[in-house]
Amino acid sequence: MADENPDDNNFEFIKFLPEGDQKTKSSRDYTGKGQAKYANNEIYEGDYVDGKRNGKGKYNYANGDLYFGDFINNVKHGIGKLTYKEKGDYFGQWENGKRHGEGIFTYPNKDQYSGWWAFGKKEGNGTYIYNDTGMRLVGQWKENKFVSGRWILPNGTYYEGEFDNNKPNKVGVWYFKNGNKIQGTYNQKIIPNDDPDDKKLNIEMKWASNGYLYQNADLVNAHEKF
Repeated sequence: MADENPDDNNFEFIKFLPEGDQKTKSSRDYTGKGQAKYANNEIYEGDYVDGKRNGKGKYNYANGDLYFGDFINNVKHGIGKLTYKEKGDYFGQWENGKRHGEGIFTYPNKDQYSGWWAFGKKEGNGTYIYNDTGMRLVGQWKENKFVSGRWILPNGTYYEGEFDNNKPNKVGVWYFKNGNKIQGTYNQKIIPNDDPDDKKLNIEMKWASNGYLYQNADLVNAHEKF
């Protein structure tokens, strides 16, 4: 994409329009507001400093994505919103063209992640809300995966422990609204997928509670499916 290149002048312009009645036909060394249309049908409109996109601007991508926000040296850097044609939208901090810092991503199905990012991936403390069920994942993320924290059900019951494949795994504790809690272990089993084109993992989860509370394991296994 054109806005990830450090030098605007390396791109073939179809048209460059500076603000006002200036006669320049290129962004080279230009400072002010302007609009550039590239040969790949991408369009930038906004601030320039010394020939580069610096300040506020709007960038229309050829695939239908739209970014509005801060630029530094031709790349998204600062605060901005990128609306993806098919993947939802992100509003928050950017660094060197990637989601980096604190931000909110809203998906097409209205699921939402709010929290920290590093180099384009969920990283650090964050919350993921499932729109259709109201369930939440609250805790620590690493390279887009939820690794530890709480799985909170709409009725207030929650599980706290380790996660793998964005699902509970290993030792954890269920906490109930009445004050009871059950400590136990989740075990994940990957179910083979007969469809080679389906990349989604099929995971069977089993919960085993400690000691005399074994009966509660059946209740948990029969509860809302994750």
